[in-house]
Amino acid sequence: MRVYLPATFGMLAALRDDEVFTARSGWAFAVTPSLREFYHSGSEEEMEAVAFDNAAEASLRLLAVGDEEQFPHRRVVISADVKDAQATPNPDMIESVVKLSPAEIALADVAAIHIDIEESEEATAKAIEAIDASDLGDEDAALIVGDAQDNFLAFYDPSELPVLIDLL
Repeated sequence: MRVYLPATFGMLAALRDDEVFTARSGWAFAVTPSLREFYHSGSEEEMEAVAFDNAAEASLRLLAVGDEEQFPHRRVVISADVKDAQATPNPDMIESVVKLSPAEIALADVAAIHIDIEESEEATAKAIEAIDASDLGDEDAALIVGDAQDNFLAFYDPSELPVLIDLL
């Protein structure tokens, strides 16, 4: 099963150093039966895009905590492949949420790394400020978050991780 893990740039450095990524509180996003049921039609690729977008929005929440020093305005999503038994859908959460057990993802299981590009930082910075209000139903804040979510994240192969950390 492909899972999408919200992250920060600092978490990528830990992945490089430890060759293991630990999902925050064990949560990730994936195409689940609930997500398929929620979207009555649509391709697998479209549903994967929904799960990916949920992870990108969750990355905003990680950035809102403010513990990212190097790139405080760049969302990060890690795509990884796990055994189906490792990811349990949670029907009490949004449709794409899965609980990982164990919560650790080996670097060898990472399929791709996605990072906001420099030109996206302004929209991401505004979204970080608006994410809480958006979660509470503020429509203007939701539009600000949506503007950041409209920016595509750059794709990197996991083999590029050491160079990516050094060159960005």
